Amino acid sequence: MTSFNSMQAVKRQFFALRNGIIADTIRKTTGAYKIIFGLNLPQLSDIAAATGKNEPLADALWENKSTRESMMLAPMLVSAETFPIKKSRKWASEAPTQEVADILCHKLLRHTPYALELAESLAQSPVSMDRYVAIRLLFNLLPASAPVARKVCEHELTLHDSETMSITRRLLDELDFFQ
Repeated sequence: MTSFNSMQAVKRQFFALRNGIIADTIRKTTGAYKIIFGLNLPQLSDIAAATGKNEPLADALWENKSTRESMMLAPMLVSAETFPIKKSRKWASEAPTQEVADILCHKLLRHTPYALELAESLAQSPVSMDRYVAIRLLFNLLPASAPVARKVCEHELTLHDSETMSITRRLLDELDFFQ
């Protein structure tokens, strides 16, 4: 019987669950990845649940920047309570797409003990993706983050950044709903 290391086992699951139609659609909209299996979030969540927390594997998956599903799965395999803020900043700035940033925020960063501090810090970055992560993270922290979120959004609108404009407007709409 053949034995596989944890990275090989995960990649075999990606291959077994691949969806060519979804992969082709994603391939047409982004050039961020060399390999796209076409897995969806519930499939990745199932793989994460079966794999369990494994920070070395998560690091290896995150560094596998050529594969869409690797970067999406990585945040699901680490413990938010012990994930260092320095690594959170690194992963935020390395997210190649809004899709990866959304999953990073939803599955990991919002659960960290320093989530609001991280969002405030990233909101001051000159890098669009950092600010996108900040806004997405603030979205995930509502309603507790409402005062900070409004301030960040108002500042972000003055930048007229096409990468962050849509999510900024959506967050402002949500904040208006809470009032």
